[in-house]
Amino acid sequence: MFRRLILLATLALITPSVARAQSQQEFASRRAAIAAGMPDGVLVALGAHEPAQDYLSFVQSPSFYYLTGFKEPDAALVVVKQGGHVASTTMFVQPREPSREVWTGARVGVEGVTRLTSIPGRDVKDLPTVLDSLAAAGGHFFVVGEFGNGQEEGASLLTPRTPDEQIFEKLKRAHTALVVTPYNDAVLAARGKKSPTELAYIRQAVDITVMAQREAIPAIKPGMNEFEIQALIEYTFRRNGADRPSFSTIVGSGPNSTTLHYNVDDRYIAPTDMVVMDIGASYKGYAADVTRSVPANGKFSPEQRAIYELVRAAQASAERQATLGARARLMTDSSSAVLAAGLARLGLIESPTAMYDCFGGSSPRECPQYRLYYMHGLGHGIGLEVHDPDQFYRSGIIGVGSAFTIEPGIYVREHVLEEMPDTPRNRALAAKLRDAVAKYRNIGVRIEDDYMATEKGVEWISRAPREIDEIEALMRAGSRGPAPRNASLVEKYRAP
Repeated sequence: MFRRLILLATLALITPSVARAQSQQEFASRRAAIAAGMPDGVLVALGAHEPAQDYLSFVQSPSFYYLTGFKEPDAALVVVKQGGHVASTTMFVQPREPSREVWTGARVGVEGVTRLTSIPGRDVKDLPTVLDSLAAAGGHFFVVGEFGNGQEEGASLLTPRTPDEQIFEKLKRAHTALVVTPYNDAVLAARGKKSPTELAYIRQAVDITVMAQREAIPAIKPGMNEFEIQALIEYTFRRNGADRPSFSTIVGSGPNSTTLHYNVDDRYIAPTDMVVMDIGASYKGYAADVTRSVPANGKFSPEQRAIYELVRAAQASAERQATLGARARLMTDSSSAVLAAGLARLGLIESPTAMYDCFGGSSPRECPQYRLYYMHGLGHGIGLEVHDPDQFYRSGIIGVGSAFTIEPGIYVREHVLEEMPDTPRNRALAAKLRDAVAKYRNIGVRIEDDYMATEKGVEWISRAPREIDEIEALMRAGSRGPAPRNASLVEKYRAP
């Protein structure tokens, strides 16, 4: 009972005021900004296509949603810019079709999309004719859609084209002078700076994810299967108002803790395992991403503690660099230096600056030895996608509207030394490191938290337990089952 009261009190403290809905004015401002940045021509933004089987889940294209706020499949936005000004904006959507809606659910239809977005609507069946007419007039198309390998240099006729690519390849065959420019990067750049409403949605997604971590950590016991923890996590997401997981839930124990994107979640947990839980809820389309790594038996062994303390120190060093106006690169440089020094102290590498042959052959290439155990980046932006652009990707500077993760990790794979190219230098290195690798084998630790930047500064928003004493205390208290759903809170979460 005491634990349950503490948990409910904590959830009340971490839950901010409920996010307000994104207004049509905000979507209109985004469209205007994208149009203002392009020359005269036609902006075509394509939504995601309905799955071939209508009983599968549909998720809207993030960039299309960013520009329109529209969630139905097979929709398109067409903006015509002439003389430096927007001449027309049209939304093409599926019409109302009651016999079809029996299977798929109600559509807003042409009239409904106009009421919803204040954009003139047309039947999506008219889109090919309209695009053909605009192409015949000699317009330059700027396209936001799914462009895959067919756009890459060296792509052949055998390279599969996406449905969006096929639309414009057909137009170019009919209108040889037509110029089609993928315009995804312009929208991605705009998405890098989050509005106050977007930050509020991200915060809600993170809060729900923290609830799930607080439920999962004390529930872990040796002998359980990873999928039991996965089920508890995803149950907590949906039960507390999330749309869905923002990515495949990762619950990796023992050797699976050393696989970065392991998501099979189907191994029985042993008493000596570390368990990595990399999870995120999606709230109104916005993603969270929070990772905790805990000992299966509730008590860190000396080896687990040593790795965990090193990863946590690296994260703390990056957090100290995460300030408004700072160069984002400082976070990576600081945390990498801490990891390299710590791995050298543990005997897992020769020295903080030591190298190894990461590519063999006649001209081997060198890589830092610490990359044997830390092979990913420090973090990434979060938003409409779990790996979303952040403005510092382009500016290099942390600014108001940034939302990102910090997630250092160490993964001591049992066969890491055998994964190196077979060179004389690497054979000597393997002989030197073999005992240390055996000592720490199958220990994977990632600690990932979410941050956002406002006028007040950079804030750590994913306040799930992460210090060793906090984790051990929570696991010692144990689980009595999921906390009761706060009905009033969920109703606020689900408000428009």
